[in-house]
Amino acid sequence: MRRRQLTANIEPFDSFWEAPEDIEKGYRSFYLFYKDNYARLFPADKSSNILCISCGPGYGVNLLSDLGYTQVLGIDSFPDKIAYAEKRKLNCRTAYAFDFLEDGPDAGYDLIFCEQELNHLTKPEILDFLALCKRKLKPGGRLICFALNGANPITGAEALAQNFDHQNTFTEYTFNQVLEHTGFADVKVFDLNLYVFYSNPFNYVAMAAAGLLTIFFRACYILYGKNNKLFGKKIAATGVRPAL
Repeated sequence: MRRRQLTANIEPFDSFWEAPEDIEKGYRSFYLFYKDNYARLFPADKSSNILCISCGPGYGVNLLSDLGYTQVLGIDSFPDKIAYAEKRKLNCRTAYAFDFLEDGPDAGYDLIFCEQELNHLTKPEILDFLALCKRKLKPGGRLICFALNGANPITGAEALAQNFDHQNTFTEYTFNQVLEHTGFADVKVFDLNLYVFYSNPFNYVAMAAAGLLTIFFRACYILYGKNNKLFGKKIAATGVRPAL
């Protein structure tokens, strides 16, 4: 039974909502997306204990397992999504994110990888979630999470309005702010690259257009006395639990 009722309940935080209609195609597209954006942050030790939160059909678990990691667990609150992962023999199980983090021993994970955007949580829920993640990480363990970028002049406002369960957006400043506030060290915030299909020529056209828009947005922000540098549709953040 769920012990923690979260505000978002149409598309709750502890399940994955970005999968395409063809779930199977998502294993390739998210493999490329995750590998391009996150692989450099994964632990060097292939026996590291890794938790994927809101894993859906196991896209993150699939990548990590393929890269040779042997102790990876994915959790998602929707049994039908977990069923897809089980068909692929991925180590995933049905669980609610907050309940799972509140139970069990602390300091058990080398990496916690959150596959659902933090925008589905209210501000108090975000603080609680990040504190729980820090508690569950080993000293030196890493958190990876992402959110919709409110600083993008084209998609920022729409990102908040387009989904009833989107509670907020982030910028690079607020992402740094909230991770440092909850005790994470070595915080880094970065744009997520959406253009990872390098075999498709249109991919390079989109990359060039996005690059030009970034330069334009940066110039506009400078004119208004702002220091924002990240203007991707989505931004990610990583932080480390300090050593004892």
